[in-house]
Order: sequence, then structure tokens, then C-alpha cells
Amino acid sequence: MRQVAKLAGVGLKTVSRVINGEPGVTPATARRVTDAARALDYQPDVHAGNLRRSDRRTGTLGLLISSVDNPFAGAVHRAVEDAAAPRGVAVFASSFDDDPNREREAVIAFLRRRVDGLILTTSTASQAYLEPEVRRGTPIVFVDREPSGIDLDAVVSDNAEGAARATAHLLARGHRRLAYLGDRREIQTARERRRGFLEALGRAGIPTGEATVVEELHSERGARDALLRLLDSPDPPTAVFSAQNLITVGAIRALRERGRALDTALVGFDDVDLADLLEPGITVVAQHPEDIGRIAAERVFARLDGDDSPTRRIVVGTTLIERGSGEIPLGSQ
Repeated sequence: MRQVAKLAGVGLKTVSRVINGEPGVTPATARRVTDAARALDYQPDVHAGNLRRSDRRTGTLGLLISSVDNPFAGAVHRAVEDAAAPRGVAVFASSFDDDPNREREAVIAFLRRRVDGLILTTSTASQAYLEPEVRRGTPIVFVDREPSGIDLDAVVSDNAEGAARATAHLLARGHRRLAYLGDRREIQTARERRRGFLEALGRAGIPTGEATVVEELHSERGARDALLRLLDSPDPPTAVFSAQNLITVGAIRALRERGRALDTALVGFDDVDLADLLEPGITVVAQHPEDIGRIAAERVFARLDGDDSPTRRIVVGTTLIERGSGEIPLGSQ
């Protein structure tokens, strides 16, 4: 605050009033203070009055996940908390629903609370905006999606390989008319899963330009409606690869509504609750969010403990779980 006050040519009390939104400051002075704060990458410290520990740590982590209603994100959250609890560290969590503006707002909120480290899922095109915090020494680890514009640790699934394995699994059952149901194109993991799907088709000699690819799906309802349209078309798919767990749920609903659950093959990316209790059971390429969250927390704590080794990209493999829906052969229609 002293540096901000000096740059703006005002007193500490004036800086405090502007930062806290208190009255008694002219608009011109307030602009000088906010400009100075922005130039210095200043973030108000809401814990400043309570920090007494010699290492100035707050015993907190900030965790940003995509959506609280997605089981994958929930599992990552639980794993991070389980890793943090033995150290007496609390986890502040927020979700941003793949909205870049909400992402930055959440990160700013974490930093104002002076969290000791950050674990982030991200949707912005570049995360270079975090560079000032990196210079301050805050450890940051990305989960699920790799960072862009900045070199930091990341823990991710092998998305392209998992999608390719799912596609090859359907091709091995004789299917050639496959449909791909995918998330928004701007999401890195969605692009990787689409790439794996198309590469598997190409290796099988199937023209990728002729593949049925439906993207921009981000909800169970949207996936259901998209697959219903495909099933009602003159040349419906004989097999479906759904590239996200909520999309898989929508696909299941569509297949059951049209009475096609027993003759149209389905493989989903990421596991789905109760998938083994359906008939047929749902074949999936399962991620391991519990490992992703645990490893990410371990990386943050290692950095806090002094690990200054080069940044790492840790890839957690996927597992194909055969339950029946992905094993339906061509010709069952």
C-alpha cells in the first residue's frame, strides 16, 4: 500500500478508502490510486491484520473447478481436500462454468485472501495474467487442462489417447458409421478428445471428413436433443462416442427414448454414476480425478516446501471399462 500511495501521490488512508470503496475520495484521486495499484499488480490482503506466523502463510489453498454439478470436478475437489487436511490446510473452492470472466474473478478473489497456492482448471486462451503472482512465488498447478502463455506444473488426463481407444473399440465391433458428441471447441480437453476420435478413424481408413461430429454440447439436455436428431435422420449412426460424462447421460436418455439402447453401441469418456446398473451397462473410458487432484495438491505442497525443479506435465492414464454398451456389434439393429 505504501508503494501504491507513493506512486499515486496520496496518503495511505486514501489508498485504503479507495481499495475498500469508502466515501470521501474524489473521482480523479480514486482513478490515480486504481491506476497505481494496477501498475504495481497490487492485491489487497484481507488477512493482513491477522498474519502473525513467521512464514506469512495463511494455511489455505485456492481451487478452481469447472462446475460443481460435474462429478469429475467434485472428485478432484475431494482429492485435494483429502491431501490438504493432514497438513491443516483449508481449501477455498469455486467453479466458473467455463466462463473466462468468472475464472479471472475467482482467481482474483483467491489472491485477495492470500492463499498459499492455487490449483486451477482454466478456460481462458492464455493464463499469462498469472505471471505477477508467479513472480511473487505463489505455487500454481493446473488440473485437467494445460496452461497456455505461461510455464507451470500441470496434471492432466491422456485425453487424445483415451478417445482414440474408445473409437478403436467401436471400430473393432464392425461399426463404420460413428457419431461424435463433444463439448465446446474452445475447451482444450474437448479438442484433444475430438483429435483422438478423428485420428482413430483415419488409422482405420475411414475418411475423417465424412465423420458425424456434433460439438458445442455442454449439458445433458443438449446432448439428448442432438442425438435424437441423429437417430431420426435417414442414415442414423450405429455407434456413438460421447466425449464428456454429462453428454453421455444425455445420449443414454436419447437412446432409451427411441428404443435404441440395445442395438446402438455407446462408449462415453469419463465414468457415469450407476452406469453399471443399467441394461446394458455403459462402457466408458474412465478418468482418475482422485489421482489428478491428489497429485496436483502434492505438487503445490512440494513447491511450498522449496522444490524449485523444472515445471512438470504429469499425464494420468485412462482405463477402458467394458460393461456392455460399447460391445454391441454392427448388425444388431
